[in-house]
Amino acid sequence: MGGVSTPPAPVVVPELVAALRADLTAAAYTVEHVEDLLGPVAAGALDRGEALPALRATEPAAPTGGDPAAVLTRCFVLGVPVPVRALGAALPGVGVEGAALLGLVDAAGRGPDDEVRARVDLRPYAASDGAGEAAWWVVSDLGELATGGALRTDHVLGVGGASVTLAQATVSDPRRRVLDLGTGCGVQALHASRHAEHVVATDLSTRALAFAAFTTALAGLGPDRVELRAGSMLEPVADDTFDLVVSNPPFVITPRRADVPAYDYRDGGRAGDDLVRDLVTGVGAVLAPGGVAQMLANWEIRDGEEWHERIGAWVDASGLDAWVVQRDEQDPAQYAETWIRDGGTTPADRAAWTARYGAWLDDLASRDVASVGFGIVTLRRPATGRPTLRRLESQTGSLRQPLGPVLAAGLASHDAVTALSDDDLAARHLTVAPDVTEERYLEPGAVDPRVVLLRQGGGFGRTVQAGTALAAFVGACDGELTAGQIVGALGALLDVPAADVAADVLPSVRGLLADGLLTLV
Repeated sequence: MGGVSTPPAPVVVPELVAALRADLTAAAYTVEHVEDLLGPVAAGALDRGEALPALRATEPAAPTGGDPAAVLTRCFVLGVPVPVRALGAALPGVGVEGAALLGLVDAAGRGPDDEVRARVDLRPYAASDGAGEAAWWVVSDLGELATGGALRTDHVLGVGGASVTLAQATVSDPRRRVLDLGTGCGVQALHASRHAEHVVATDLSTRALAFAAFTTALAGLGPDRVELRAGSMLEPVADDTFDLVVSNPPFVITPRRADVPAYDYRDGGRAGDDLVRDLVTGVGAVLAPGGVAQMLANWEIRDGEEWHERIGAWVDASGLDAWVVQRDEQDPAQYAETWIRDGGTTPADRAAWTARYGAWLDDLASRDVASVGFGIVTLRRPATGRPTLRRLESQTGSLRQPLGPVLAAGLASHDAVTALSDDDLAARHLTVAPDVTEERYLEPGAVDPRVVLLRQGGGFGRTVQAGTALAAFVGACDGELTAGQIVGALGALLDVPAADVAADVLPSVRGLLADGLLTLV
């Protein structure tokens, strides 16, 4: 932006990429090793966007090479020039000339004591998803920390908090075909490749696709595993169907004004939250029966509306099963401040800050937006019949990651519980999930508890207040007796007809099964 030229994207040369992969492996250029190299203080400062402690921690490597991972960190993460000699020692297989041919560093061919500068951010990435721990290298544009300037509007973002959130929330059971819609630098495609036979990754930005091609090639994934297609939203896959769609779309609600920059990676070029609405209501067209779509999203919450009304109308229109978890809600001022800073504008630039702040407030006010919700949307095309799941909940507390297996288990539990009549449920054996604990609160001197809470240790960490009958029912769920036998025993113990106990307890039991606090044997 502002006349700053766009650096070229990296280029995949298979034999050079293979040599680079071998060099990075030999250099132990991993998240764990780099964090050990930096130490907790410098690593923490780097996470906060402060480079100086990391520069000092890696400085001994600058003149001579030293630890190869330190040289690579200085070059590709911190964005400082490093001696040709040092980078060559860190990348002996691909060499500085090869790195230049790949578009990773500026033109080589200099003397060994001259310096070379990175053109891209190349860093190790490790995260846990439903398939376990994973580690790769991800290539993206250099960020503000390395360039010292605001992001260009065509900036290709690396791994961010949203990317990790989506990866950890994605169901990861084996799938034949997966779509990564809006792939960016290719992070979700990497994760999808672990449990999919074939991944199609799309993006409107051909520059982003070039980075995704490099990231996936560096992971050893060829076009037979990850296929890249250019185009907007669902257009590149209009004639296809998928078993899983994952998307971290450009969901940021941005004023459509010439003086407000629109960034490819976050702004979809649409007014308000129209892009998210169209994706939610339209993604079913590319889902195979039983297929799941998961995305991160923003939605407007208008004056006089509850948070779930607008997104709820979209999921109703989709014709799909839906599970929406709102993770955050911001008022217009908070939302404006978040995304103005994200683009590199700070209050120090008073004129730009004030103009953009005002534009955001005016834009949201024009549609009576009281706040903006953020969350995880999970949709599913029923394998047969009509949708049976419509769950919209706000969970703003901490979650136990990865969440993908929890969501997958929740979908399966919903199906199982929905298919059971009360008589079927009464005939089943149940057990308490291993992460569930019970808390009892008694007044001093009391024999019976005043409050009984069932707490879930993993996933959403739900807490359920249980009455006397429900608490006793759950306490008896050890797999030995059927639900009907437990109900009968409680009726005799409480001197209440078993039918009354069943009417009181079984609806709550269905909820505990759906939430994973109880399991069917």
